[in-house]
Amino acid sequence: MTHSASDAEGHRAMALALRVGELLLGSGEATENVAGAMRRILERYGMRQVEADVNLSAITLSHVPSDGRPPATAERRVRRRQPDYDRLIAVHHLVGEVASRELSLAETEERLREITRRVRVYPEWAVVTSSALIAASAAVLIGGGPTVAAAAFVATVLGDRAAAALARRGVAEFFQTAVAAMFGSMVPVLLIWQRVPVEAGAAVVGAVVALLPGRPLVACVQDGIAGEYVTATARLSEVVFIVAAVIAGISTTLTAAVRLGVPITVESVPSAPLSLAPAQMGGALALSLTFAVALLVPPRHLLPGALGGGLIWLTFVSLAANGMPALGATTVAAAVVGLLGAVYGRLVRVPSAVVVIPSIGPLLPGSALYRGMLELSLDNVLSGLLHLVEALSLAVGIGAGVILGAEILRAFRGRGIARRTRPAARRTRGY
Repeated sequence: MTHSASDAEGHRAMALALRVGELLLGSGEATENVAGAMRRILERYGMRQVEADVNLSAITLSHVPSDGRPPATAERRVRRRQPDYDRLIAVHHLVGEVASRELSLAETEERLREITRRVRVYPEWAVVTSSALIAASAAVLIGGGPTVAAAAFVATVLGDRAAAALARRGVAEFFQTAVAAMFGSMVPVLLIWQRVPVEAGAAVVGAVVALLPGRPLVACVQDGIAGEYVTATARLSEVVFIVAAVIAGISTTLTAAVRLGVPITVESVPSAPLSLAPAQMGGALALSLTFAVALLVPPRHLLPGALGGGLIWLTFVSLAANGMPALGATTVAAAVVGLLGAVYGRLVRVPSAVVVIPSIGPLLPGSALYRGMLELSLDNVLSGLLHLVEALSLAVGIGAGVILGAEILRAFRGRGIARRTRPAARRTRGY
């Protein structure tokens, strides 16, 4: 399509770009990358005077032609935000082919239809199992043994199936997450009640880690750093509501257990040992591997994601064991993974999130969040709030570190590339 293309072709190109933007945003892509992909498509088909407005629930394109033709505006709602990194990679490759002038508009539309109809890379049972294995792996990382890992696995499966049943009945996602968290903590509480001699609290931490919103958190920080404050605020609200649902679900179980006399104490809350022992390294690798499967990362990228989990744990332990505060060690470890993930993404031409997001799993602050919820259940409000703030700080440190690593690579890519990939970058000096 050229500059003199008909309005009908222009509308087709806008509809195509909106659909691409919806798929990218729904898969967790950052706002600036979504807007950039849509602009590349429209420029390829002759529409250069286009503004893209992306927020968490809607995408708007406005075209104001310079030749006097009437302006056009189109919007598409983003109703489903489910991680599917296999589809995300496919859409990125499609945008790259369009930008290199290899596909006509009709060919691009057909390719996009094929991507939306493609079968998921893993069956549903594998995704459910991977979520449960995230909890089991986190429990092992925290210091739990086989019994605790099995308890975390069963609890997570029960919670996931209960949440799925609510979803089929149209219950709001907040309550689905709360119920999943409630079931996730119920099995470990039963172990404590029966005085089974295991580190049952590690199973609760595992269930918490399986529910924490690592992917939205990183996207939230990335949008904020890139200056997309509206979308960053919306993503932050999403993260807050997910965490609030987790807190509500687990706190309900813990409060009931404490009132019924179950001997749950703050002293029994486990924390991950600063160790590179086989159990901890194996837990970190398995956590990231299963996290990648849950995100529908294609099989060929599973190994880099798992190795990233081992690397982030190795870096964190090395720094923390030498006296660096937990927040600093977390941020630096995340930055290392963010940098190497960005390099890997450039080499194999995939979004860096494909390996970076699974890699952050071992550092998600499950222990701090669990401790804060337990303190609140025991009416230690101030101490509970402090631990919840600690958990939030660690989570933000992960997101900031991941983006810092990517920004280090961006800084050395050359000014021409930087202007094309982030045209809005400028010095504001705070005003």
